[in-house]
Amino acid sequence: MENQENQERQESQEFSAKTVDEAIKLALEKLNVKKEELEITVLKKGKSGILGLGAEVARISVKRISPPPQEEISQAAEDILSNLLEAMGVSATVHLVEPPAPGLTPDSRVIALDIKGADLGVLIGRRGQTLMSLQYIVNLMVSHKTKSRVPIMVDVESYKKRRYETLQSLALRLAEQVKNSGQAVTLEPMPANERRIIHLSLSNQTDVVTESIGAGEARKVVITPKGNETRPRYSRPAGDRKPQAEPREE
Repeated sequence: MENQENQERQESQEFSAKTVDEAIKLALEKLNVKKEELEITVLKKGKSGILGLGAEVARISVKRISPPPQEEISQAAEDILSNLLEAMGVSATVHLVEPPAPGLTPDSRVIALDIKGADLGVLIGRRGQTLMSLQYIVNLMVSHKTKSRVPIMVDVESYKKRRYETLQSLALRLAEQVKNSGQAVTLEPMPANERRIIHLSLSNQTDVVTESIGAGEARKVVITPKGNETRPRYSRPAGDRKPQAEPREE
């Protein structure tokens, strides 16, 4: 059975529609895959004809792309990040590590890399923005080289690991505060990856719910008592500020 499925993945399949775009859409729906998972060959572009005369349907041939082994993707990610650091004039080494905050990473296939060296605060930037940009570039380059969509997480001296653990503790503590007070708590604005940690940390809580409000850089998480989602939201007390960022974040 498994050999048959593998054979079907390697074989080409043809799809027809009025246009090439519609044929591709049909193939994606039928095969339940993303476009980047297919090798697409246009067999006939198709044409509308005049008053329906001479019209031809578009035909494409598609074949699933077999992703390379995880080890190969990991090695490519390490090499790409190392070359980027060298091009930036940064003296550091890249290590393959376990993803931070086990259980809080939505994609179990994630590959985590940690950069180690001296004076690497420049790679983190304010509130981790530089690190997020570096991670975005690495993901693009690895995806292009390996033709795969395995997410790459880039960290610097375990900065993200410490930050995620701090956010997880913060979320659990504030959830307890919301349960006891019956009042919603609004956290300060956070980037998307940090908001996700708050949501996932409290996803199994039965007494509170979380949601994100606002837009752009002002987007923040609200923790609300279960059943009181429409209650007016309160900002966090002045004495309960978000923990100070790691010194290197600046």
